[in-house]
Amino acid sequence: MISGTTCLVGLLGHPVNHSISPVIQNAAMKAMGLDWCYLAMPCKSENLGLITKALSTLNCQGLNITIPHKESIIDICKHVSPLAKRLGAINTLVPNKKGGWNGLNTDVEGFLAPLQQRKWKGSKAIILGCGGSARAVIAGLQELKVNQIIVVGRREKSLNNFIIDLKKKAFESEKTPIYLKGIMKENKELIDHIKEADLIINATPVGMSAKSTAIAKDQEIPLGKKIWEHLKSKTTLYDLIYTPRPTAWLTLGSQHDCDQIDGLEMLIQQGAASLKLWSNNSQVPIDIMRKAAKKYLSD
Repeated sequence: MISGTTCLVGLLGHPVNHSISPVIQNAAMKAMGLDWCYLAMPCKSENLGLITKALSTLNCQGLNITIPHKESIIDICKHVSPLAKRLGAINTLVPNKKGGWNGLNTDVEGFLAPLQQRKWKGSKAIILGCGGSARAVIAGLQELKVNQIIVVGRREKSLNNFIIDLKKKAFESEKTPIYLKGIMKENKELIDHIKEADLIINATPVGMSAKSTAIAKDQEIPLGKKIWEHLKSKTTLYDLIYTPRPTAWLTLGSQHDCDQIDGLEMLIQQGAASLKLWSNNSQVPIDIMRKAAKKYLSD
């Protein structure tokens, strides 16, 4: 029951209407006995500073940050964790005791969770997209000790800046160098990379929908449908999107006998990690979060 003592936590992004973070977070907070309410709050880029300042003034207990603010939010934070600073991306804000926000990143922890049952050392990975989520993916792939990472972009300047920044920040302390290369989506080399890939991650919003089912239309599939004719069986496709389930891209992958992972477990795990930080309580009911998410998506 929301009362005069209920505290606010929430999600900032644009758009956020597809998000099920309120479902999983409110289920967990209820189980933990927290008098908090989690809301998804749409926020355009030009309003990010104003809204985060207002929420800090209102004693908001914590925030998640999603597309397109994961990189720009850094300039607003009073303190940034070493991991978030290295990645140049933040997905979690925790109130600073002196006012304002501390920025952290729990996306890496969330991304790794569904991949732990298999060894990836020496494998080849492709990442679609070069935004804030892709930065967390690369950090996760470093922990998995993959051998090659190919980043596919659609804007040459953004892609080049991404690769330069990552090589400077994320790879500067690597004892075993990882081959990292950026290519444009039109590059003919991409076909060979797809044929050789062990793991392909969609870190773009292409295919995201509030619908409960996926319609395999070309425009709902990253890079278009035709290029995925070159998929090999047993390649793992990991779509960071979780609505719809399955996405059109994963549905297409199933036709090529590819292993498939959607973004639901990543969402749950990174959300649980955020809630631990906000509540200063390591006992977060992840099973309840997972059950609430699956029930909501199946309704």
